[in-house]
Amino acid sequence: MVNLLRAARQPRPATRHDDWHLFQGNQYWNNVMTSWDPQHEGIGSDFATLVNRAYKGNAIVAACELTRMALVSEARPRWRNRDRGNLYGTADLGVLERPWPGGTFRQLASRMVLNADMAGTAFVARRAERPDRLMLLRPDWVEMVLGSDMDPGEAGFAMDADLLGVMYYPGGKGSGREAVPLLADEVAVWAPQPDPLAAYRGVSWMTAAGREIDADVAASTHKLAFFENGATPQLIISFGPEVKKADFQDWVRKFEMRHTGAGNAYKTLAVGAGAEVTAIGKDLQQLDFKATQGAGETRIAAASGVHPVVAALSEGMAGSSLNAGNFRAACRLVADRTLRPLWGGLFAALETIVPAPDGRSELWYAEKEISFLQEDRKDAAEIQASKAQTIATLVREGFTADSAIAAVEGEDMGLLVHSGLLSVQLQPPGAAKPTIDGTTAQPAIGAGGTS
Repeated sequence: MVNLLRAARQPRPATRHDDWHLFQGNQYWNNVMTSWDPQHEGIGSDFATLVNRAYKGNAIVAACELTRMALVSEARPRWRNRDRGNLYGTADLGVLERPWPGGTFRQLASRMVLNADMAGTAFVARRAERPDRLMLLRPDWVEMVLGSDMDPGEAGFAMDADLLGVMYYPGGKGSGREAVPLLADEVAVWAPQPDPLAAYRGVSWMTAAGREIDADVAASTHKLAFFENGATPQLIISFGPEVKKADFQDWVRKFEMRHTGAGNAYKTLAVGAGAEVTAIGKDLQQLDFKATQGAGETRIAAASGVHPVVAALSEGMAGSSLNAGNFRAACRLVADRTLRPLWGGLFAALETIVPAPDGRSELWYAEKEISFLQEDRKDAAEIQASKAQTIATLVREGFTADSAIAAVEGEDMGLLVHSGLLSVQLQPPGAAKPTIDGTTAQPAIGAGGTS
């Protein structure tokens, strides 16, 4: 099934438009067409729109996105043994620590989050020709190629559709440049929020918040227009029929010159005889503008998975939200609901191009190195201390150490195994003392026995 992409990697003449042909609505290279039809799955054409109108054009989206990028990039890659849970490092992680000349894993993770949040899916390539560096692919220039053993016309609906690789179009599909094929083991595909209508593609969190983003932009535009037009209620100034059109237009021009703009706000309005002034509309206070715009900020933050308190939005910077307990609860919510799933998915995706050293290890992160989780680390230490105390108590009561550890870690007291040794407080005076080999020792002199 991967023959299509492998063949595309072979040297071939310069691409001409007639070297490609359409089949089932998709383009294929004549030399690599096979009897099955791979299903092409595109990212969509709204990537640039989201970048320009949402990320670059809205302060609330930018604040939430910068928070996500900063927090996700705190994690550092490690190997974790699935059986023992211990973390360790190897030289293979060097390509993640220094993904490109002068680059760091923090930069790699930040850009992966940004691409995934804008386009729904992030792509990182590691070509066999350059195994010492990673390359971020612009997501709207990438097309995923799926394949199935089913009938070619049904490949897009197959339950066994596999990701064979991607086609990367430098400059976009309409640039006329030759596509670069990458096999599935050469590219990490990360879709933190899956698209229910696609097998491997993700969807941007901003898609669901699109109306709220548009509303916030409109509210900011309204606020700006309010100040630009005098920061006063809108006025209707009417004149009698005796005023000539030329005089009226001249009066309007002079009025706007003297009263339009924040610099002219609150000036006294003087009108001539025959002019009637009527105030309409409401000012920002009467509109309860802060509450109106603040509700939209909260909805945008909720869609991003970042609590308004953590993103330092206005709705999270007042009242009891800043209390120590509430702030810690907000941080824990973000860590449990947003960050840990993002970290887990990101490292699982990168494991495609940075394979684990053995079958029992996986790419993971060290929580103790993440400053945002220090409160959780404190709670974890208290939990560990409580577990240690419970284990010590069970061992003192005669249960084997191994079974006590297994019971506490598994939260199943049915795993406890008693050693047969009892505390001296539970033995009546003169009772025979059991030994490790199962025999019964004679009672000690002075404990009810004979000399």
